[in-house]
Amino acid sequence: MLALSSNHPLYLAGHPLHLSFNMCSISTKFWVFGYISIAALGEADKRLLPSPSPPAVPPPSLHKNRAMSSFSNGSGSKKLPQAIIIGVKKGGTRALLEFLRVHPDIRAVGAEPHFFDRNYENGLEWYRDLMPKTLEGQITMEKTPSYFVTREAPARISAMSRDTKLIVVVRDPVTRAISDYTQTLSKKPDIPSFESLTFKNRTTGLIDTSWSAIQIGIYAKHLDNWLQYFPMDQILFVSGERLISDPAGELGRVQDFLGLKRIITDKHFYFNQTKGFPCLKKAEGSSKPHCLGKTKGRTHPNIDPEVVQRLRDFYRPFNMKFYQMTGHNFGWD
Repeated sequence: MLALSSNHPLYLAGHPLHLSFNMCSISTKFWVFGYISIAALGEADKRLLPSPSPPAVPPPSLHKNRAMSSFSNGSGSKKLPQAIIIGVKKGGTRALLEFLRVHPDIRAVGAEPHFFDRNYENGLEWYRDLMPKTLEGQITMEKTPSYFVTREAPARISAMSRDTKLIVVVRDPVTRAISDYTQTLSKKPDIPSFESLTFKNRTTGLIDTSWSAIQIGIYAKHLDNWLQYFPMDQILFVSGERLISDPAGELGRVQDFLGLKRIITDKHFYFNQTKGFPCLKKAEGSSKPHCLGKTKGRTHPNIDPEVVQRLRDFYRPFNMKFYQMTGHNFGWD
């Protein structure tokens, strides 16, 4: 039997650890016993060690520090998002995210996390673990369109980081509502007609604002809630229509807003006549052209023109207020 003892200098987060080993050899089998002294670790580094029972939802006072923390293994680290596409449903958020992922300085999670509306009780550590690893200088992003209409979302995102940049893709609220209905119809073919869902009373023409397809398009109302927590210069509104007609132009605005070099340009796009919207000549991680899936670009049902006009009349004052708030006329009338 051979016994030996040796001290080996090891490091964790830049601090020396004092590690002792007693190694015994018996008939070619080895046992290693060790201990780690954490006396040299700073308070910040102790957070890397397991916590006995972290709270499900970090208190607001801890959000800022946690937002700066990250776990790294040498190939990047997972960080909380610095920018979020918060809306709107059926506005073009998936197209925007896929286009942005072409940029080498943007890393985005593909699926919608729904953290700030459905999974907030899971805590920020759970949320961060969903994010892709990023290198120094890269931006972490996610998109969940329902955040824009979720009352609690602005306060929760602000508690995570008041510096978060927010992007909202908006679209003519009438065509957005029809697109929303079309998506639901594809999953539930037995739902009532668009016309019957639009009105509380068809005879009086009273619009049913409790129907989510209608309610989402009252953009000014939702923006009021966000402006309680974020200044307007931290919110960028992208035109869903221009994202189709001039994707490079809208992507240029987004890259400027995020403080990134304009790398995504006209050369990245081609117009697909069959689908009726632009596609990427080369998607992230691929050498082949890429269009969004078959669920994008569905044919809309024919809607009674009188109903469409009544909806335009209903949305007009809300649109005017939204134009004033954002300082931009989106031309929906």
